Amino acid sequence: MQEYDLSQWVLFFFLYSFLGWIWESCYVSVRKRRWVNRGFMHGPMLPLYGSGAMVVLIVTIPVRDNILLVFLMGMIGATILEYFTGITMERLFHVRYWDYRNLKFNVRGYICPLASLCWGVFSILMVKVVHIPFEHIVLLIPVTIADILAFVLTIAAAVDFTQSFNEAMDMKRILVQLEASKEQIQKMQERLKDASEEMQDRLKDASEGVQERLKRASEGVQERLEDSYLLYEERKEMKAAEKQTRKELYLAKIEEQRRERKEQLTQLSEKVEALLRTVRLENEAQESESKGNWRKELAQMRSNILRERQKLGSRTDRNYVNAMRQLRRNPTAVSDKFKNAMEELKKNAEVK
Repeated sequence: MQEYDLSQWVLFFFLYSFLGWIWESCYVSVRKRRWVNRGFMHGPMLPLYGSGAMVVLIVTIPVRDNILLVFLMGMIGATILEYFTGITMERLFHVRYWDYRNLKFNVRGYICPLASLCWGVFSILMVKVVHIPFEHIVLLIPVTIADILAFVLTIAAAVDFTQSFNEAMDMKRILVQLEASKEQIQKMQERLKDASEEMQDRLKDASEGVQERLKRASEGVQERLEDSYLLYEERKEMKAAEKQTRKELYLAKIEEQRRERKEQLTQLSEKVEALLRTVRLENEAQESESKGNWRKELAQMRSNILRERQKLGSRTDRNYVNAMRQLRRNPTAVSDKFKNAMEELKKNAEVK
């Protein structure tokens, strides 16, 4: 193996990235029984395979005539690369783009013996079979043309990577916000339930007039909630009746979930207002420190509900479409930190 200049190394990187994309896309497509454009990026390339090939070529230069050492050196070098790439991507995006935890003797799910053995076999095939014609072809390309090709491919890959990186960051933001929103809404629902029960206990000793006024206020809240629910159901049925493209269907599901969360927030808001009215009505009879604390807590809940509404509007259709593209290219992706939010996104994008 002779020395290569920078442009030739770049061309080798893209060639093996393309081969890796073919292998991964075909493998995952067979498993999923549908075509999957596998990988982090949009284009037909998997940088992990290109980087792995570069590592294998470099570490096997001194031992390329010894098949066993090619196997061992290639396996070790590529496994180390895969391990640290997996760690970096999960810390950056909170997503595992591959997960070996269902395989025996894996190390934190990033690497496993089976994958490492595959890297070793690939190393032998690459060094002894594939690289020979590739090397011949690349070395036949004039230096000037090789420089131009390497430059154009690098620019194209950089644009693709930037777009894909932004999509991955959009998915990360959605995962973070969805998980936080669910937790916040659940906490408020539980706290309001406790508050309602406590208020009901207090009202047992309240005057009949106050109870009657509270009853009327409660009935008004219930009527508004029922009207909102009926309107929501009508809109849901109308949407389901429309013929939609795959993207439109996905966005329709997202919009449906937005409405569901808005309904949840509306119900919470109505309950908060009802409890605040209850506290005010109780104040007609007597004032206490506990009522003052309740007013402060309910006012804080009202502010939290307003913030949740604002966050709900900040998650745009574009953010969700970008997340969908990432998931469809990486259907095996998982998130330990935001498991429920990831499952919700996959369900909406029909990723299995």
